[in-house]
Amino acid sequence: MIVRGTDRVLVQGITGRQASFWTERMQAYGTRVIGGVNPKKAGTTHCNVPVYGSAREAMEARRFEASVIIVPPLAVCAAALDAIEAGAQKLVVLTEHTPVQDVMVLLAAARDNGARVVGPNTAGLVTPGECFVGFMPAFNERIFRPGQIGVISRSGSLGTLACLYLLRAGLGQSAFIGIGGDPILGTTMRDALVELDRDERTDGVLLVGEIGGVTEEDAAEYAADMKKPVVAFIAGGASPPGKRMGHAGAIVMGTSGSYASKRAALERAGVNVLGTPSDVGTAMAEALK
Repeated sequence: MIVRGTDRVLVQGITGRQASFWTERMQAYGTRVIGGVNPKKAGTTHCNVPVYGSAREAMEARRFEASVIIVPPLAVCAAALDAIEAGAQKLVVLTEHTPVQDVMVLLAAARDNGARVVGPNTAGLVTPGECFVGFMPAFNERIFRPGQIGVISRSGSLGTLACLYLLRAGLGQSAFIGIGGDPILGTTMRDALVELDRDERTDGVLLVGEIGGVTEEDAAEYAADMKKPVVAFIAGGASPPGKRMGHAGAIVMGTSGSYASKRAALERAGVNVLGTPSDVGTAMAEALK
């Protein structure tokens, strides 16, 4: 899922400390934030936009396409269902530790209503030079600038590092898609790869993965038939077997989801898999040639 400058954005949980901080930065960057949601503060103004009692109420007052959810874990499902039923087309769920059964419920509702979800536990989306939704430092010109490389990352911090190295090699980004680090996600790495493959602004794709799950292996199947070059870095190559590393989804069971399994699948698909993130810029530049 790619966020565009034309997308109108609702912030659910806007009055929270972190939500306030990032809402102001999204606004300063150009994101079209039309309002926020907090049932206890409905009718007030926060971050210079109106606060509504629900997403439905916000949609009736001023239409929006995307909703970013920054609420406590146990409130995520209700907030997401509210946005989906209101007619939101895109949901960006930033919250970590959302119960798995709640994620399954909200993803089923999104599928039934034609809405798309990124997350949970995502750092968000960035379209450099246009807008961003989430926790990413889009405003830092040493990290994000408009360009032709689409970046897909499970990790916000590793994704930021990869974008930094791209800029050092003279390459900007067409879009950044943070899919999130949980075991069950609304947008998989393959989903994001398909979207960037179809995106006219994207000439090459950088995958930033990690151990655990099979999202990189699934993406490799699609990458095998792509004409656009794909470069990858997989974190966790030296991690002990069976140990969870950081993200909830970063746990290896048997050989499935292991570093070796992911690397082998990607290399079979013709993807250049790098041993260190510091090489992503030069490798991507070479691939574009």
